[in-house]
Amino acid sequence: MNKRVLILSASAGSGHVRAAEALATSFRGQPGVEAVEHLDALDYTNKLFHDFYSKLYLKLVTAAPEVLGWAYKASDEPWKTDAMRLRLDRLQARKLVRFIRRFQPDIVICTHFMPTGIIAHLIEKEVIQTHLSVVLTDMDMHAMWLSRTFHRYFVALEETKAHLLALGLPEERITVSGIPVDPVFAESVDRFAVRESLGLARDRFTLLFSAGAYGVSPAEFVVTRLQQLRHPVQTIVICGKNDDLRARVENLVGTDNPDFRVLGYTEQMHDLMKASDLFLGKPGGLTTAEALACGLPMAILSPIPGQEERNSDHLLEEGAAIKCNELTTIAYKIDALLDNPARLDSMRQRARELGRPHAAATVVRTLLEDDLPPLRIDAVERGKIAEAAAGERS
Repeated sequence: MNKRVLILSASAGSGHVRAAEALATSFRGQPGVEAVEHLDALDYTNKLFHDFYSKLYLKLVTAAPEVLGWAYKASDEPWKTDAMRLRLDRLQARKLVRFIRRFQPDIVICTHFMPTGIIAHLIEKEVIQTHLSVVLTDMDMHAMWLSRTFHRYFVALEETKAHLLALGLPEERITVSGIPVDPVFAESVDRFAVRESLGLARDRFTLLFSAGAYGVSPAEFVVTRLQQLRHPVQTIVICGKNDDLRARVENLVGTDNPDFRVLGYTEQMHDLMKASDLFLGKPGGLTTAEALACGLPMAILSPIPGQEERNSDHLLEEGAAIKCNELTTIAYKIDALLDNPARLDSMRQRARELGRPHAAATVVRTLLEDDLPPLRIDAVERGKIAEAAAGERS
């Protein structure tokens, strides 16, 4: 029987949506797949709820990242906010539920925890019969990703799988796939041709600095520091959807500066990453997965407390990144790395080894072959998971 596939994301940041889009691309055209839909679940809620999730998140990233870190830590206990959060989400998601009833998906994949709880509730109440999978979009697992009912988890690392096993989840329910990235990240690119298309030198060390999809970063300060590098470096600056930021950076470096190319939002990140020698920016889950898929080592800037700090920890532990704890040291840190070619080569090798450019295909293949029944975690089992997590924190 041909499958109907529904992929649900939430635009709290861009990573959840990008992972969902990668999965949708990979599912389309597969034998046995009748229809594929990707929805941003927040588009099916009211404006106040949508803005709470998306706009508030971006404001906190810019103005008060420490608040996000506090909230991440305070809520990282299994089922702590579960009941209240699910009631609120279900109340706001009536439009989404109506769509799901009409679409009748055979497979549902969630790249954000918000729609996961809604689908689990519909399965429990026998409103729909579907296969629910949860795809983590960071390297670590936060407690809010835990679902009372599910079929399978897809995680980024063996370590994350070990954590879920320690909590008591069955091994056959956990697949280490990596974080899904667009299939284009698995394609070969002529890095020198990309450089030439941007008017850059073919044989010069190339740095890719990203201010993020929404351009919320101290990009002018960073670019000022990059102008102080001792080594001959050319830099591609991505300002995202922030046109004002792009104009300010262009005013700072000039439009004909051979050392800088300033771009806005781009859908050619795979080309730019493969044309570059070092990525400079935040270690968001999807950005990290994309860089690793390209074998591109990272220089980490200002990770958001919580999930990005944990991503940073993994990259540093694995030797695929350096970290600039102070923005004032950016030039010093990059120059020191360029002074040590052996270390840079090692970072490239580790990035290639950690990269999973075929993660989306792994998810698709696994789900089209999967016949697991739903797993319901009852109150007793939820208590055991909470106790196991408390033991890890003590």
